[in-house]
Amino acid sequence: MVGSVLGDNRYTLSNGSIHSSTGAEEKLNDLRHLLGKSDGDLLKIVGIGAGAWGSVFAALLQDAYGKFREKVQIRIWRRPGRSVDRSIAEHLFEVINSREDVLRRLIQRCAYLKYVEGRLGDRTLYADEILRDGFCLNMIDTPLCPLKVVTNLQEAVWDADIVINGLPSTETREVFEEISRYWKERIGAPIIISLAKGIEAALDPLPRIVTPTQMIQCATQIPIENILYLGGPNIASEIYNKEYANARICGAEKWRKHLARFLRQPHFIVWDNSDLVTHEVMGSLKNVYAIGAGMIASLTNESATSKSVYFAHCTSEMIFITHLLAEEPEKLAGPLLADTYVTLLKGRNAWYGQMLAKGELSPDMGDSIKGKGMIQGVSAVGAFYELLRQQSLSILHPDDKKPVAPVELCPILKTLYKILITREAPVQAILQALRDETMNDPRERIEIAQSHAFYRPSLLSKP
Repeated sequence: MVGSVLGDNRYTLSNGSIHSSTGAEEKLNDLRHLLGKSDGDLLKIVGIGAGAWGSVFAALLQDAYGKFREKVQIRIWRRPGRSVDRSIAEHLFEVINSREDVLRRLIQRCAYLKYVEGRLGDRTLYADEILRDGFCLNMIDTPLCPLKVVTNLQEAVWDADIVINGLPSTETREVFEEISRYWKERIGAPIIISLAKGIEAALDPLPRIVTPTQMIQCATQIPIENILYLGGPNIASEIYNKEYANARICGAEKWRKHLARFLRQPHFIVWDNSDLVTHEVMGSLKNVYAIGAGMIASLTNESATSKSVYFAHCTSEMIFITHLLAEEPEKLAGPLLADTYVTLLKGRNAWYGQMLAKGELSPDMGDSIKGKGMIQGVSAVGAFYELLRQQSLSILHPDDKKPVAPVELCPILKTLYKILITREAPVQAILQALRDETMNDPRERIEIAQSHAFYRPSLLSKP
């Protein structure tokens, strides 16, 4: 906990707000009661996947509730065997020595020497090993609290009450199919909170989006009312450093309000919403355009004018797409733009676009980047393009007055697809697309969406 002790079980956080450990215990007791936990029966929470957001989420829970050891157990699973590169070990050593609190903690835990040996190259450090000491491989510069790490998936999940999906969407289906084998003998269904921001496109029998919560439900047969999504406009490291942030937990009313209260902290406000799938899809959509924003920023030497032109076009495409996906798209405008804004400012997808434009990375290197983790926007580009190219979704082109697939009115999405997926165009093509003299005014794209009966409920598997 960052801050000073006030007495009476209260703490002042660095942002000036007050946290009460008594209030935390009350929230924990309420959730335990709701789940039918008796005295001596631990509430078991496990995070699956140890990327930046998954690790921070587990650490937030550990900081808030870990002190109540007789009531709750908080653990995180990650795959074993991932070694830490020498360069990362050297940087990690610098981070440790720059933080007196971290240095003292490691010395007290008799864990400092292994980082010295890792720095010297005399020892290989492993990702699960350093996570136990509070270091996420994808977020070395932000030390977390020590975490209870499990590397055996069956051990992690078989009796868990609450499972946090911190996996990329590209890994969610496979891992939860394995988890389902361990849950065959379960009597009661766990609660699952997914943090994943990514989608897949399914084209048969009808074009539709498949979200991580749908993948989980399909893989495990857990009732959909027990599966929720949590997302918001935030950066994982800043949340752990107690920057004020907010998020929404979306899903069935049976659980979402209780979980919103349980997850809420003085610096991390959690609201609740019933629209699970739409919020999940919007979390993926902004990642698509964040990659392009990073490219534009780098290619134009951070030109404010060029970035604003790009923002106008990308937001008009996002608004256009939301009209296809949502019956009341105007309700999504605020959350979508807020999430887009923070991702463009500091997210890994925008960073990835910048690195591509600088030539420090290339699409051929894949979308799993050392030190950053999975770049979710890459697979999302492919999914949205494949979905919106379907002729069954055709709309009338404003100039030619002929039916065209929706993707034909999304030139930025088309260009990103050519750069990242088919790799037939160089990164500079995004700038050429932006400067295309034949490109329509972005306002016209919004007007088209608003003036037509666009909504296709089948795209989100809705009746």
